[in-house]
Formats: sequence, C-alpha cells, structure tokens
Amino acid sequence: MKLGVPMEPAGETRVAIAPSSMKKLLKAGFEVFIEKGAGKASNYLDSDYESAGATIATRNEVLSCETIISIRFPGIEGVAKGTRIACVADPFRNPEYVQSCIDAGITLLSMDMIPRRLSRAQSMDVNSSQDNLAGYKAVLLGAAHVPRGIPMMTTSAGTIRPAKVVIMGSGVAGLQAIATAKRLGAVVYASDVRKSAAEQIESVGGRFIEVDGMDDFEDESGYAKPLTGEFIQKVNDTVCGVAADADIIVTTARIFGRPAPITSSFQRNSKFQTGRCRC
Repeated sequence: MKLGVPMEPAGETRVAIAPSSMKKLLKAGFEVFIEKGAGKASNYLDSDYESAGATIATRNEVLSCETIISIRFPGIEGVAKGTRIACVADPFRNPEYVQSCIDAGITLLSMDMIPRRLSRAQSMDVNSSQDNLAGYKAVLLGAAHVPRGIPMMTTSAGTIRPAKVVIMGSGVAGLQAIATAKRLGAVVYASDVRKSAAEQIESVGGRFIEVDGMDDFEDESGYAKPLTGEFIQKVNDTVCGVAADADIIVTTARIFGRPAPITSSFQRNSKFQTGRCRC
C-alpha cells in the first residue's frame, strides 16, 4: 500500500511521519512517499527520509497514494475517490471537511476523535501528547513576555515575590501548565469545573480555585460538560477575583466537540487592561 505525507500549510511546524517511524511502516509493508520539503519545519531533511527508506515525491504523487497521512486536513483537490485521509480534522468545528469527503467518496479518519479513555485506543491518541506540549509551551511563552522574574528572589535590596500564574482548565494541558509554572517558581492557582480536578491540581503544586455551590460537571468520558449560563458567570466572577493581580493567565479549558468557555468577565474587568498580565 502506498502511504503519502504532504507538506503542511504555512505556520504548521509539525510533520505527520518522522524518519524514525519509517522502519515500522516499511516492515508493515507500506511504500512511503514524502512530499519534497515536508519535514523541513520539523528539522527533518529530505535526505533523512531517503536514508530511512522513503521516496521523496511531488505533491501530485503524494496525493495519488491510497492513504494520505497529515496533521492538518490536506484538502481533496487531486485526491481520487476511495482514498483514505488520516489527519486531525476537528470535524465538529470543520463539518465542511466531512461533507467534502462524503461528496468525493473519500474516507476521512479524524485522529482527534479516537476516545483516549479506552485502553486499546491509547496508542493512537493524538490529543494527549499535543495538549501536554501546549500546556508546557504556554507557560514558557507567558514567562518570556512578562517583564519580571518568575521565582521569588532574595537580594541585598530586598525580596521579590514570585509571579502569580492562573491556569483555567486542568486537563492534560492544564496540569502540565501548572507543573511547569511551579517548576519555574511561580505561585499557581487553577480552576476546573470537574470535582476530581481539585486533587490533581494540588498533586502538581497548584491551588484549586473553588466556586461556591459547585457541582461536578464531568461526563462519563472524563471531559467537562457544558455549563449553565448562571454557573458560567459565577465561575467567571470567582476566577477573576483570583486572577485580577495575576502576572500570567493560561486558558486551557476545552469541551469535547464544542467551543471553549469564554471568560467574558476578563474583558469587562479594568484590572486586566493595565498591560501587566500576559494571557
């Protein structure tokens, strides 16, 4: 079977297959075609793929393969009927991708739809690794933009208090963000609408922001349930009270298949307009 890896769109630095994965694919009987330059943004040279056994090809050659593997949805132009596309399509937010594949007779495998709570599916989970990296990187980016040090420092001129970081959402990304901020020396507060999150937040060094009258908004899959308008406002007000003097705010909250919660109170609170806080 021919497996094609196209170049990702501008701004996407990941590539669907690394040279180190080639050995397994070739052993499984795949013939792998990599679009010229597809790995450049990930610091992989065409020669790295060729040495590993792949064939460097044009985009048309890649899109003519029986199976196409990519990070972003590659589009269906030049893709034949019966082709399989495996990517992160995010179909709830991009239903047009699904419809275009149905109309063209193409099988779309959206890797982000694999239920990571099932043990037999965890080896195919694309969400956890990316969420983990996102939480880590978010804190580093915030720390780089805050015009102050992060840990507490004792100097001859006095003591500088540690930075205050607020993490909204404590799933995979949020927990990594909490742990990273704590390792940098910050005082970390975190919120979540799942009661089970309180213990997890504290286990990685965070302080749980508890909302009065909080119920457990967790579904059977471990994701947060949609909130009522009244409770969203209560969460906003409570978190804003803690975050008003924060140096960094990281928003990682996500609801499966739905838009992320909007912290409208941040927009109304004048304390967030001073330029001190980095979100």
